[in-house]
Order: sequence, then C-alpha cells, then structure tokens
Amino acid sequence: MQTLNDIRSTFLDYFAKQGHRAVPSSPLVPRNDPTLMFANSGMVQFKNLFTGVETRDYSRATTAQKCVRAGGKHNDLDNVGYTARHHTFFEMLGNFSFGDYFKADAIRFAWELITGELGIDKDRLLVTVYHTDDEAAELWKKVAGLSDDRIIRIATSDNFWMMGPTGPCGPCSEIFYDHGDHIWGGPPGSPEEDGDRFVEIWNLVFMQYEQFEDGTRRELAAQSIDTGMGIERVAALLQGTNDNYATDLMRALIEASAHATSTEPDGPGRTHHRVIADHLRSTSFLLADGVMPSNDGRGYVLRRIMRRAMRHAHQVGAKDPLMHRLVPELVRQMGQAYPELRQAQPLIEETLKLEETRFRQTLDRGLKLLDDELSGLPEDAALPGASAFKLYDTYGFPLDLTQDALREKGRSVDTEGFDTAMAEQKAKARAAWSGSGEAADATVWYDIADSHGTTDFLGYDTEEAEAQVLAIVKDGVEIPQADQGDAVTLVLNQTPFYAEAGGQVGDTGTIRLGDAEFTVTDTRKVAGVFLHIGTVASGPITPGTAAQLRVDHDRRARIRANHSATHLLHEALREALGDHVAQRGSLNAPDRLRFDFSHSAALSAAEIAGIEAEVNGFVRQNTPVETRIMTPDDARALGAQALFGEKYGDEVRVVSMGDKATGKGQDGSTYSIELCGGTHVRRTGDIGAFVLMSDSASSAGVRRIEALTGQAALDALRERDQRMGEVEGLLKSSGGDAVARVRALMDERKALSNEVAQLRREIAMGGGGATGAGVEAEDVNGRAFLAQVLTGVSGRDLPALIDAHKEKLGTGIVLLIADADGKAAVAAGVTADLAGDVSAVDIVRAAVSELGGKGGGGRPDMAQGGGKDAANAPAAIAAARKVIEG
Repeated sequence: MQTLNDIRSTFLDYFAKQGHRAVPSSPLVPRNDPTLMFANSGMVQFKNLFTGVETRDYSRATTAQKCVRAGGKHNDLDNVGYTARHHTFFEMLGNFSFGDYFKADAIRFAWELITGELGIDKDRLLVTVYHTDDEAAELWKKVAGLSDDRIIRIATSDNFWMMGPTGPCGPCSEIFYDHGDHIWGGPPGSPEEDGDRFVEIWNLVFMQYEQFEDGTRRELAAQSIDTGMGIERVAALLQGTNDNYATDLMRALIEASAHATSTEPDGPGRTHHRVIADHLRSTSFLLADGVMPSNDGRGYVLRRIMRRAMRHAHQVGAKDPLMHRLVPELVRQMGQAYPELRQAQPLIEETLKLEETRFRQTLDRGLKLLDDELSGLPEDAALPGASAFKLYDTYGFPLDLTQDALREKGRSVDTEGFDTAMAEQKAKARAAWSGSGEAADATVWYDIADSHGTTDFLGYDTEEAEAQVLAIVKDGVEIPQADQGDAVTLVLNQTPFYAEAGGQVGDTGTIRLGDAEFTVTDTRKVAGVFLHIGTVASGPITPGTAAQLRVDHDRRARIRANHSATHLLHEALREALGDHVAQRGSLNAPDRLRFDFSHSAALSAAEIAGIEAEVNGFVRQNTPVETRIMTPDDARALGAQALFGEKYGDEVRVVSMGDKATGKGQDGSTYSIELCGGTHVRRTGDIGAFVLMSDSASSAGVRRIEALTGQAALDALRERDQRMGEVEGLLKSSGGDAVARVRALMDERKALSNEVAQLRREIAMGGGGATGAGVEAEDVNGRAFLAQVLTGVSGRDLPALIDAHKEKLGTGIVLLIADADGKAAVAAGVTADLAGDVSAVDIVRAAVSELGGKGGGGRPDMAQGGGKDAANAPAAIAAARKVIEG
C-alpha cells in the first residue's frame, strides 16, 4: 500500500527529476496576499511570480503546500466529519511553471505521474476542459489516448480560473477518478455530478490570458502553469477507498482518538473521531506557524476549530482534555515532512491542554442551557436566534458550534434572529480579519528591484558606508528630485542601516549627498529593497548621487544590547520554565526590550530572580557572540531556536552566545543558538547589565516581559536605590533593617486600628457616640425596637454592634445608622425568635429609601445598606417603625 507519505515523496521526486525546484511549503499565514486569512492553495506563495512583479532564480517549482480552509469564502468547517472529503486542513501537491513550459508539458507530466509513478488505472480516469479549449482536448487525446467521451467540455467558470476581476486568467483541465458504478454519482457536467462516484483529484490551470477592466483578454507574453493535486483524495483511491478518512494517516489519528477515549473508531462516535482527527491537524499546524488562539482574526478562527473538536471530544465521552494527548501521533505521522511540527510540539501540547481545560469548564453549562432552551420548544422548531446569541455571548459558543450540536438533534437555528441579536457586534465581526501580511500592492518596490537590483546590507560589520541613490519615492511614486523639507524614501544600492525585522526596530541616522543632507527616521525593507524613510534636511537630492551613510551609533548600540539580551532571556526562560517556551513576539528598541513568550502562568518572584540572575551570569562571562551562515536544516540540527511563522530562505544566519557545560551545538557547550537576522553585540559583556522590570499577560497563553540593559538598567537600579534611601530616611533606619521596620509599623497600625474600632464600638454601646445618648428600646407592636444614629463609627463596625445590642435586648429589633461625612451606612438586626415575623432586609430597605439610597440586603436576622443623606435619619427610623408595625 502506498502511504500518504509515500505519495508526497513520489510526487516531489518526480517533478524534481523534471527540473523543478522543490520549494518548502510556505507558512499558513500568507506573506504576499493580505486578502487571504490562510494559505488555501499551492499558488499563494508564488502569486507575485505569476503577476510578474517578482522574479526568482528558478522557473519551475513543485511543492507540498499545507492549506487551511476554515474562514472567509473558503470555509469547509460545517461539513468536516460528516462527509468523506471535507477538511479544514489538507495538503495540496502542485507543480508550477513561470513562463517556462505550458499545456503540452503540463498534461504530459500529469499523465506520466498519475499512470506511471503512482500506478493509477488509466481506464478509470477522465478529464474536463473548458469548452473552447480545443488545444487541451487534442493534447489529452495525443498524450493520454483518451477518447472524446472521456474528455468533457465544461462551459462554466468551474473550468476557467481567474486571479481576480483583472489580471492573469485561463482555462482549467480537471482530472477525475471513477470509483466504480457501485457508488452513486455521475461524471462532471451531468445531473448526478454531486455524487461520490467521480472525484476530482487534480486541477491544471493554464494561465493563458490577461483580463482587463473592459472585459477584454489578451494572451500573456509569459504563459504559466499552476496545478493542484489533493493528496488525501489520491491516497484514498490508491488505498482502495473513496473516503479520505479511511486513508492511513487519517486512520492513525482516528484510532489514536478512539484508543484515548476507550471507544470504537467506527462505532457511535465515528463522526466525533473524524472531527477530532481533522481539527487536530489544522490546530497543530496553525500553532506551529505562530497563530495563537484569540478573540479576533486568525486566532479567533483557530479557537473556533479548537472548540469544535473539544466539543466532539466531550460528546465521545472524554472526561479529561484529549487533544494534547493526540499530538505525538500527529508528529509521528507528519513530523518528518513538516519539521516545524516536531519543533513546536511542546507549545502545541501546552496550548491545546490549556484551551481545552478552559473550555470544558463552560461546555457543560452551555450544553445545559441549550437543552433548557430546546425543552420548551416544539420538536420541529428552530432554536431562537436570541438563544443562540446568548450561547455565543455568555459561553463563547460560535454560531457554527451551536449549529453543529443541533445538527445531531435534527434541529436548526434561527440565523436571522441571531444576526439581529448580534447587530451591534457585526462591524467588529466583519473586520475580524483586516490582513497583516506583506503588502501585495508594493509593485513600486518590485519594479525598483527589477530595474536596479536589491539592496546589499553591510550593517553587520559597519555603521558607515558609501552608496549610490537608486531611486526616490514619494507617496508611492518614483520622483526625479526631492527638495528641502520633502518627506520621501530613498533606495540605495547598499546600506549599513538595519531594516525593521524580527522585533528589532529600524535604524536612524544621516545620509550626506555632497552639500545635501537627508535625515533617516526609520528603515524598512520590501522585496529585498531597503527603504530609508525620512526628510530632506537640505537639498536637492537626485537619483544617481553618491552618498555617505552614517547610522546613529549610540542608538544602534543600545538596540544591539537589548537584542542580544533577548536571546539570553529566551534561553533562560526555557531553562526555568520548560521547552514549551517559544517566542511569540518581541521588541528590541533603544530604550527597552519586550519579549512575548508562550507560557500560561505568571512568573513567581523566585522565577524572576533566577531568570535575571542567569542572564546576568552569561553577561559577565563576556564571551564572544558568534554568527554563522548555514542551511535551516543544519541550523536546527545544532538546536537553533527559530521564531515559528518566520520565513527563512535557503541560508540562515545563526547567532550563538554563552558557554555552558551541558549546552547545545556541535560540542554541546553553547548556551543560546538562534536563527536571527538582527544585529548583536560583539561580546556578551557589551550588554552591561540586565534588569527584568515586569512580567504580565499579553494574551491567552502568552506572557510579556519588559526589561532594560546597559545604562538604562543601571539608571533603573539607581532610581530604586534612591527610593529605598528615602524610605530608610523616613524610617530613620540603617543597616538594611527597613523591611523589619516597615513590618513593625504595619503591625502597630493594625493593632491601633483594632483598638480604635473597639473603642468606637464601646462608645456606641455606651451611648457616647450616639444621637440620643442612653436611648432605650421602645415598644412597637409588642416588640422591643432600639434605633440609634452613630457618629465616628464606620459601616463595617455596625454588624458587631448589632450583635451586641441583640444580646443585651434578648428579644427585639435593632436599627443603627452611621453618619460618616453626611453619608449613611445602615444595618438592622432581628433576634432569632422574631426573624420569622419581621425581616431585617425589609427594615433596611425602608430606611435606605428615606436616606436617598436604593436596595439593601442580607439575611432575615441581619441586613445592611447605604444612603446618600444621613440628615434624614429620623424619617428613616420612622419608616423602619412602620415596617415593624406591619
């Protein structure tokens, strides 16, 4: 049997032999298309190659691209688990030509691979072509020997691909496999085409034309190929099934779920296990690519997928968090093809466990509420939209999760009512995804790169250099000259200015061009072009001018220290907290460093002290900071840490620092090894000092540390020392006994406070602090009623006074009103023998109403409340008397 891993290798090896560059899968978060939430096809990472705004050193490529469809218009979430072929995560195998070969070779490659390398029976294959694409039809006859009845012409957009309203487009040719007449369904284009007998396994897109706004098309000068083969579907047919979930990989995950829950994989929980297996893949790969669960954007979609899987785990009988226990099996199945999955395993497991633990706390309540809402409805009635919204708003159940739960009961949701209830949040929901990838419309920078080449970075070795101005850009357009006061961007052939990346802020400084001068306020990078952003201090400036560049040295030195300290901090956190710690974001600025990392709990004082001490220990080592260039695989083999989700090329820069007896690297003696393109100190001692200032929550499962280095750290310590000196001066303390003195003062203050409270109670009981000193209880409706207005007594003292008065009365009712700066605190007490006849709550509420307050509450024998105006105490007492009178 050919396993899914075998099929992937066969595909990539075949196209590599045909001269294709095997390109690793891009991250699930697209970097060149802000309109997409997740990569959903193999061509996403090549979009700029197809449009011609980017070129690479190859014209043929092949990939196994990881894809997610669970948000936006490509959303298969509702069907997952209930059908044979819907997934949230899937792999798309593809081969691509960028102006190289076209239809003839694309069709030949496809036929050779399918019938030769994979051994699929050619008699079970048929194809579709666009109805006017005679060329493709003839090639299928010539290359594959297909008869006319097995070449189906389709006149709809199903067989004509467009990148958008304008731009590259062209006809498609889809390859279908016939699973046999024992399965219902007809060929594409027939009334029964929605059946499961004929399944599309590969789509060949021929990028032949360019579409214009007026609707006309023109043949492209460089015609290209984009294909996509669904590996799960091909694995199914090669393994003798038409069910993707019966393939080796999915079956392994399903059986792992069944084993962990002590249930049968094909029993009553069959659908649940399928959902869990599918969602395990999508959530794990999204986490590995840097997406963390949150309440908006990509993180919101991830959380929805997680919670759907976790509900199904609950339904199948899992008593404890399940998903994290299945990750090792997923890594066994896919970790070799996608090493980022293995690297992120501790993070994936911890995040899944944390999310499921939290969700299970609300799941039972939410499902109970759902059952309660359904119990009062007719059997065929839909769940009201307001109820569905309550589940969403109160318990965090997305609408599709509620629909999924109801689906098993044969019920539906009033979605219009849900939309009405959620009207106030629609704008936020619609804006949940605003895009955060690299700008797709940065054509000007690609044009500059094509015309002049990319910028060479010299800043690892120098902060000063000579260069030539290649282009001047203002408001997105190249201009021939910039004059004094103009805010523009300069592009040069080389630069020592570091462009913002990896958390390190861009450099600032000056560029002198003869008599002209340009002030650089920020540096960024697009398409390999460094953008020197700033203002012309004196001009004019024109392209072609020679320039002298100088980075702000002091600022760069502080940034370097913070960046190198961040590497040491990262490793210290892993040492102290565990291997699940991974970078989730950072800021290396001249005045501070900020580091976000995966961890679920606040750091203890001991952990903070230990981490700070460890970093400073390696600072004092003053060992060299070494950098090497190597392949990503070699770097990972050394134990280098990478920021998951970062895009790395064929070569990476590896930064190593610190000596440790049991460390990493080839000799096992290096403390920190990370993939990093930033600038760093020469030796760890250049950091100077490290002070961890704060630890706080950044988002769910992510902590944030703020820290200082160098002079800023020393200044912070000096400020702390000065404040401590002031405290010691006020305490007249010396010799480090300030803490003991403060504790003694606090104990003394507590004792005095207790003494004052006791005196106030004694005064109140003796009448000295009461209006109407020595007042006696009066008889109201045969019950003793004692009412007093007290001064100098706080509201928190009243319950004790009530108890004392009740004890003295033996039987009766007490009302106390404390006057504090005009405001009133009220308390009432009723002895046990009368509590069944008169409630202290009713008495307090009547009194509070006269004092300008509202409410009040407690027990029948003791209640409290408050009012705005103590001056109306007589009326309050009178109101209480009426309650007692009945």
